Amino acid sequence: MCRTVHVHNLGVDTVPILVGPVSYLLLSKPAKGVDKTFDLLTLLDSILPIYKFETCYQIALAIKNEVEDLEKAGITVIQIDEAALREGLPLRKSEHAFYLDWAVHSFRITNVGVQDTTQIHTHMCYSNFNDIIHSIIDMDADVITIENSRSDEKLLSVFREGVKYGAGIGPGVYDIHSPRIPSTEEIADRINKMLAVLETNILWVNPDCGLKTRKYAEVNPALKAMVDAAKSLRTKLASAK
Repeated sequence: MCRTVHVHNLGVDTVPILVGPVSYLLLSKPAKGVDKTFDLLTLLDSILPIYKFETCYQIALAIKNEVEDLEKAGITVIQIDEAALREGLPLRKSEHAFYLDWAVHSFRITNVGVQDTTQIHTHMCYSNFNDIIHSIIDMDADVITIENSRSDEKLLSVFREGVKYGAGIGPGVYDIHSPRIPSTEEIADRINKMLAVLETNILWVNPDCGLKTRKYAEVNPALKAMVDAAKSLRTKLASAK
């Protein structure tokens, strides 16, 4: 947090990214000096569910404290990622509703009480979200970015079927897992497909996920193509009004 605030005080726009409570619980690793066979992943299916749920709520409260500190420091955009939310779904479908209610509640604890001027973002990896889209909406984030390009844009089918999403949403416009650099035209085509089912005022243009697996020689031209595509379409939309 100190580094984020320092950069912010230098006048650089920055978006701190926190790990959401469910993803933290599912993906956390043992601390140094702790037997690596002894971690939350090996224990989750063994401990009583009530302890698992309570642990997640406590993590959510700790994240809430950090969100409040960031807000007090003048940060107005905070990202709380729930990349692994879907990964925790129980095998029994009859248990899905309870799990999703708990996961959504845990996420909402992290940012309850923030100012209206503070924008809460979240991100989800893996692209099969159609069956949990209503839970995603219930998370009540201001903006959600979701992996999309590797799924042949199956996510968009939800909106074609009439599901309404009122907050900001950014289905990924290119696959960051591949070294292939997309063209401006290719990205513009993806954005146009999104605009066919999403309102222009809620659509965000972004890659599928973070870029740390890519080299600068791959990242720079890909991001330039993405920005050029977005600028070109904004110009066309503005002239069409």
